[in-house]
Amino acid sequence: MPPEGATSGGRLHRHLVAEGAMVLAFLGWWWAANPISLPVPWVVGEGLVELFTTLDTLGHVLASTIRIVIAVIVAGLAGLGLAMLGHGVPLTGEIIFGRIQPFLNSMPSAGWALFGVIWFGTNHFTIMFVIVMILMPFTLVNIAEGLRELDREAVEMARSFTRNRRKIFFKITLPLLMPYIMGALRIGYGVGWKVGIIAELFGGESGIGFIIQRAQTVTDNVTVFAACFAMVALFWAGEKLVLDPLARRYQRT
Repeated sequence: MPPEGATSGGRLHRHLVAEGAMVLAFLGWWWAANPISLPVPWVVGEGLVELFTTLDTLGHVLASTIRIVIAVIVAGLAGLGLAMLGHGVPLTGEIIFGRIQPFLNSMPSAGWALFGVIWFGTNHFTIMFVIVMILMPFTLVNIAEGLRELDREAVEMARSFTRNRRKIFFKITLPLLMPYIMGALRIGYGVGWKVGIIAELFGGESGIGFIIQRAQTVTDNVTVFAACFAMVALFWAGEKLVLDPLARRYQRT
């Protein structure tokens, strides 16, 4: 094991390199800025603050955040349910893993967006439907892989103490699956922001995608850039404040 000082020094060096790269990126942005296509960083920063402090735009930001959080949870539960069904009932395994999973994996995002608009029109449910359908294969694949690598000895030992399936699932199976579930949620949360904004651009009447679409029609590049950075900030906050603590809590030792 390296000395504690060496480890701290290496961590500090990495932080300095990362922060230096960010400073260089902002300097390059400032140097390349122009009034037509690339506003200067501090003007975008002012627009970003305005998005989170103006009542109208804050409502759109909250609308996107709520939709994506709910869609990630629904997609996670649906993926968990399908994976458990395919794993626990052999008759359904070929249907779920051999038919449904390849179909969900191969369907393009634009296809789900178009189907959602055709079937449900342009509304809140359509946007959530599109996000859920795109995220579901990520959760299904991750959790199915976790079930394949499940510690059989731990499950068999639990069955020797009790035949209560509910207790075995919540005490043994679910904790063993948590690293895979957290991986699925982490991927789903990141992808959810990308596809959610695209779905809102297709015809949403609220959300960050709507802000971008509205700003684009009047050539408001500052708001477009600010909205994109707002999405990055919200993703970073969700990962650092929610996903990372949960991952550390359920990390295997």
